[in-house]
Amino acid sequence: MGYKNEAEIKQALGIESWRNLSKDKMIRFVAMMPDMGTEVALKIVEQFPVFKDFAIDAVDAMEGAHESTLSANNQSQEHVHRAFQEIREILKAELSNGDLSWKQKKYLIEQIQETGRLEFQKDSENKHFLDGMSRKMMLGAGVVVALGVAFVGGRVMAESKDSPESSLEA
Repeated sequence: MGYKNEAEIKQALGIESWRNLSKDKMIRFVAMMPDMGTEVALKIVEQFPVFKDFAIDAVDAMEGAHESTLSANNQSQEHVHRAFQEIREILKAELSNGDLSWKQKKYLIEQIQETGRLEFQKDSENKHFLDGMSRKMMLGAGVVVALGVAFVGGRVMAESKDSPESSLEA
């Protein structure tokens, strides 16, 4: 575990108090959770007055960041595909020139094939990237849900120990 106490986590986030936890820092906090000890994470979560609001804000912020990244990625992919298409158009126009030798035609055909291979490779890289992004999003949301369950479960257990009924059962 990377973070052993609250002070280290506050320092890493650049805050003095949990009240200073902005939405941006909330995303960082959620991303740091796998590197925290369970007890440390639970102690921190207990300090939030309304954990449900925190969890909703964290998931909303993660979703917004995820959508922004996907949008930028989509624009980048469109640009790459358009560029490859333009290159192929230029190569095809050159290929239609009747004054080319067999060697020159062969070279142009190989270049057209190469752009296809490169575009396929770029598409595969993009799918790998999207898969990684989805996994990170799911992990972050899972951490928030798990902490929510632990937080609610801990409160229920604490309340049941304090209730008069629990002393009768003993």
